[in-house]
Amino acid sequence: MLYDLLRETADALPGKLALICGDTHLSYGQLKDRVDRLATGLRSLGIQNNEKIAILHKNCHRFLEAYFAAAKIGAVLVPMNYRLSVDDFIYILDNCQAKLLITQPDLVRPLLESEDVLPLLKRIIFTHSNNETALESPADPLHRQRTDVRNMDYEALVEVISAEEPEETPKDEKSTKTVHDSDIAQIYYTSGTTGKPKGVILTHRNNRIHARNAVKELNLSSADKWLHVSPMFHLADAWAVWAITRVGATHVMVPGFEPDRVLDAIERHHVTLSNFIPTMLNILVKHPGIRDYDCSSLRVILSGGAPIAKEVVRKVIEKFSCDYIQTYGLTETSPFLTMSILKEDMKELPFEDRLKYMVTTGRPFSGVELKVVREDGTEVNSDGQEVGEILAKGDTITPGYWRMPEETSQRIVDGWLHTKDLGVVNADGYVTIVDRKDDVIISGGENIYSVEVDDVLYSHPSVLEAAVFGLPDPVWGERVTAAVVLKDNENVREEEIINFCKERIAPFKAPKFVIFTDYLPKTGSAKICKYKLREQFLSQNKQWGKEKQNKKNKEGKSFG
Repeated sequence: MLYDLLRETADALPGKLALICGDTHLSYGQLKDRVDRLATGLRSLGIQNNEKIAILHKNCHRFLEAYFAAAKIGAVLVPMNYRLSVDDFIYILDNCQAKLLITQPDLVRPLLESEDVLPLLKRIIFTHSNNETALESPADPLHRQRTDVRNMDYEALVEVISAEEPEETPKDEKSTKTVHDSDIAQIYYTSGTTGKPKGVILTHRNNRIHARNAVKELNLSSADKWLHVSPMFHLADAWAVWAITRVGATHVMVPGFEPDRVLDAIERHHVTLSNFIPTMLNILVKHPGIRDYDCSSLRVILSGGAPIAKEVVRKVIEKFSCDYIQTYGLTETSPFLTMSILKEDMKELPFEDRLKYMVTTGRPFSGVELKVVREDGTEVNSDGQEVGEILAKGDTITPGYWRMPEETSQRIVDGWLHTKDLGVVNADGYVTIVDRKDDVIISGGENIYSVEVDDVLYSHPSVLEAAVFGLPDPVWGERVTAAVVLKDNENVREEEIINFCKERIAPFKAPKFVIFTDYLPKTGSAKICKYKLREQFLSQNKQWGKEKQNKKNKEGKSFG
């Protein structure tokens, strides 16, 4: 089981630095002791095998401890995205039937203001926060929860409980402490593009095998220091809980993404690697103070969770002077499916040739079977041109969705997970994502892949962020629309952006409209939400679209 990863490392390297979280520094021996105490405390509160423990928390050593403590007692951890709406929280808590919630006071307060959620929260364990607002009013819903006998302080629980569980004879099969490899370890609720979040099941085996393969692929060792900067409720970071512990490397925690804080942590703690969402990397490489920090300890930067523009990768390599690996995966795949690690004979190629491979989604991750198929299920040509859906199979693939048998049977067919991602594969077996099925723009009968247009926009010197999506058009079916965030003090006209794209890609792929905005909506893992942009401009800007189209038609410009 997953807890064994911690136990084995603590037995072998008890004095090795396990984690740095603010002023908290713990060795592996100390980390295991705290995890054991937390696990015993959870048992004393009545948590049994397969029961659900929800956690609503920013990155912190307590999050790491909760992952291992739940695994030790055979409970199922349910990490929750703290950026979700109250309605989503209520849905998740009800859907998974969580017996207990571990949370920060500042994150749970909005949740406790809803009468609908109170019956679902049978017990709450509060962690201490230095930024916690004083509970001055007895009317505060948080005050009522904190003074309820059902709830308690995290540190008090860890400190008063013995690390040794009392011996007792299990009263029934449900209460036995035996944890099996096939048991559910976590349920991750995906942000989803439509409808309610789906609970993705991952087993102890899924996580354990993924950790073993990640160690092999990334050459992880006890000398490494991993920066937990992507949120730990998301697999962009959570996979490292197991892999970094497996080799006795050091976990370095930051609560969330703040450019200066991240750069300072890299310099101060000599971080060697981390995984960043492309949005984060784009902000870091364009940060005006990046040269003020010593980031020479970095040996590799990983990027995943969304496609990344070639120009951003170029800047990452230039600014950080370390290796870069593009990754691709899903919550359903633990998460990695591919990595753009260069083959030995590619490492001597000129930089521009190497860059072409580095910005691909990559070749299959260790232990993963992967293919790109046409609608009829046959594999596409390995020519880097023919587009198909990516399918995957392996021991790291989810067994399914929590309480959603129909969705499970639709997405996993004959052992193959249908990712709903579209890609091409070249002669060397490297895959490149071209779009999500839902994000393909069909204009005038032509398929336009938004990722290709995104890539061009990111190469414009005045563009900070960009997202391309389709909006309905009565003539062409859909029109290519770009939402653009400019860098500070930049002023660019719509026509300039459009012409810039036309000079670099086929004119029919270039945006027809450009929306200048100060912010692009993002998921809890910092990925840009194109579906939210579509919804926003469909519901709120219909008249805007008509006016723009009429103006272009009057000017005699082609549309489509």
